Amino acid sequence: QVHLVESGGGLVQPGGSLRLSCAASGSFFSIYGMGWYRQAPGKQRELVATITRGGDTNYADSVKGRFTISRDNAQNTVYVQMNSLKPEDTAVYYCNIDLQLYGTGGRRNYWGQGTQVIVSS
Repeated sequence: QVHLVESGGGLVQPGGSLRLSCAASGSFFSIYGMGWYRQAPGKQRELVATITRGGDTNYADSVKGRFTISRDNAQNTVYVQMNSLKPEDTAVYYCNIDLQLYGTGGRRNYWGQGTQVIVSS
């Protein structure tokens, strides 16, 4: 019964900025890594950025220097600040969270519902 809720997508002009949020709720013991992925129509889903529980980050070359991933462990939330947006950033953005369930539930990952980002003039 873990759910991820995304927000912050929308339409923005080239060069503009957006901030996406993803909050986890439900029954789980702890969260490990968090990440953002995106998928454009007719294309494969690709990694955008990841962040560990301790704050170590990793970015795709295409967004490095423009996007910043962060997390608030107390709120079980991951963010991505997207600056200097380009038309090629247009995609549905999905968050993913790797977590530990209670008892013998084990370690699992969950996906958000996706939020649309359109960069166009």
